[in-house]
Amino acid sequence: MIAVDVGGTFTDVVAWRDGRIHTAKISTDYAEVAGPVLRGAEVLGVTDATVFNHASTHGLNAVITRQLPKIGFLTTEGHRDILDMGRVWRPAEAILDPHWRRSFGDASRPLVQRYLRRGIHERITADGGVLFELDEDQARTELEVLRRCEVAGVAICLINAYVDPVHEVRLRELVREVLGDVPCSISSEVSPLAKEYARASTTVIDTLMKIIYSDYTAGLEKGLSELGFAGQLNFADCAATLVPAAQAMEQPFRIVFSGPAAGTVACAHFGKLIDENDLLCADVGGASCDISVVSDGEPFVNTTFELEHDLVVNALANDISSIGAGGGSIVSIGAAGEIQVGPDSARAQPGPACYGRGGTQPTTTDTCLLIGILDADDFAGGELQLDADASRRAFDTLDTELDLAHRVRYAYEMAVNNMAEGVFNVAIKNGVDPRDYSLVAFGAAGPMLLPAVLDTVQCKQVIVPPNPGLFSAVGLLSTDQVFTVDRSAYLMLTGDAAPAIDALFAEMEEQLRARTGGGSVRMLRSMDAHLAGQSWETPFVPVPSGTIDEAAVAAMVSAFHETYEVRSGNRFEIMPVEGVTFRVRAVLDTPKVEYARIDARGPADGALVPIRTVTLRYLGDLDADGIGAQQAHVYDRTSLRAGDVLDGPAVVEEELSTTHVGAGQQATVGAYGEIVIRRK
Repeated sequence: MIAVDVGGTFTDVVAWRDGRIHTAKISTDYAEVAGPVLRGAEVLGVTDATVFNHASTHGLNAVITRQLPKIGFLTTEGHRDILDMGRVWRPAEAILDPHWRRSFGDASRPLVQRYLRRGIHERITADGGVLFELDEDQARTELEVLRRCEVAGVAICLINAYVDPVHEVRLRELVREVLGDVPCSISSEVSPLAKEYARASTTVIDTLMKIIYSDYTAGLEKGLSELGFAGQLNFADCAATLVPAAQAMEQPFRIVFSGPAAGTVACAHFGKLIDENDLLCADVGGASCDISVVSDGEPFVNTTFELEHDLVVNALANDISSIGAGGGSIVSIGAAGEIQVGPDSARAQPGPACYGRGGTQPTTTDTCLLIGILDADDFAGGELQLDADASRRAFDTLDTELDLAHRVRYAYEMAVNNMAEGVFNVAIKNGVDPRDYSLVAFGAAGPMLLPAVLDTVQCKQVIVPPNPGLFSAVGLLSTDQVFTVDRSAYLMLTGDAAPAIDALFAEMEEQLRARTGGGSVRMLRSMDAHLAGQSWETPFVPVPSGTIDEAAVAAMVSAFHETYEVRSGNRFEIMPVEGVTFRVRAVLDTPKVEYARIDARGPADGALVPIRTVTLRYLGDLDADGIGAQQAHVYDRTSLRAGDVLDGPAVVEEELSTTHVGAGQQATVGAYGEIVIRRK
């Protein structure tokens, strides 16, 4: 089995073959994203692979950078500004800022320009009635405008189309007549859910992803075939579950945020193996730190996610919080003369100054090189020589009176503090006590930086898993194939609603069986519901299997109150409950990666001996010379055995990552090669 995670800086490729994990790390090429994927596949060999699981930030990066195709948007007349208004929510830091504008609004960088958003004369009522019939002549006139504007695709979202899609279906036929065979998404198929804005934004993203991923997927399939791959190509969705590529392209909005989600699944899978089911997961790459939570062995999943503030996509997604803190985060001087780190990043090109690729600004990687945590001569398995002099020159360019020692020291402390604050905020947001959770440090820069947050966050311990530099890609070999269908229907949960709910679930399950080809699948039912009169739903309320009768509806109401109490701390059994969205997930159990145990140290191995000793500068008390030196043993991770104990300060090197055990900390090697770092 082979998996690939296309990140902003590197493309990570892993293969599980003959009980062993093989890895490759290739620099991401923004001009040709599929190129590094195919090069990594060629390095590891795909001829005998049965599956190739793929996660990518390709579509996400296109949205963030606005490198997007020109598309049209059709909606009910009078509603074309729905994409500009969004939910009219401001982030907390912008509540009092009169100059703030949402990133995708017409005053900034809209996904669809206003002149390409056209109103169509029609109206379906909330109960499915027809207030105004579709005016086909007027629709053709608007489509002629889009044809002259040479749009590459069309997104259609009509008011209340989730109740009755008849007008959307006919409008799509008119698109074919006027514009030809262009990608066209209709909201009643993409996201047949209530709340018009989220449905509209999801449909727009789906149309954009169809255009962006169509050529990419075709090129990827062709390239893999030329390499001899004859297995199943799967794409990971936003919950890091797998969908065959052909079906993923039918609704590609589900895969736009797949990369970060895979790391959470990898943590959950490995945590069960080592009996650690409550985890804070932190993936530190070149540009960002992606933080998530696993409780009782399961990732926390949301029914929607945001690509940018208020840019909503209706898709099941692992709850990921990203902050601009990574190995490539740029060190700068703030308005008050203080050292700042991030959120801007040097990314893969030009990269940190020490990479020698043209970067002139200091980064967190330059900081760790000058401290001595990184080895200039053996970085990335010896494939890249780091230039410490270039790092010093970069720090010298900072406009501050601080000497080099304080510049580097404060840059390191700010980088660590940013990550500690991010991890702590995610823990509090999810209502968990970090003292009860282990922090999993992965990503190329995670093991280097995250052990230093141990005391600040007050988590139980820090766990560095095997192959941390490619751990997210390993997560793609730790998940199942999952197909999801959901429908919105506002139904009060009383005995009278049982036949309608039963028919709804029967229809969805029949649709899923057709998609999965029958066979042995697990059907998992749930619903999103609220107390009568509430505006927002409590998601993932369990629904019993089998026929939905009055007893089953009563069980659904009881399950709602239980779920509501867990999430909000309150219980209002006197209030009636209304179902809003009903959901079925079809799960096909998939072969998963298995981690090999490592041997304990025996007489033949001899004592644990460091490969060298280094001086870590600027971390201890800065003396008159500003050195702040600490002596640290350096170990080769491949030489570690189960049960080995390393006292900090220490550095553990491996091909694609470096682990820093701080002073006052102790690391123990686990049964599967994991490094568990605790306070002494």
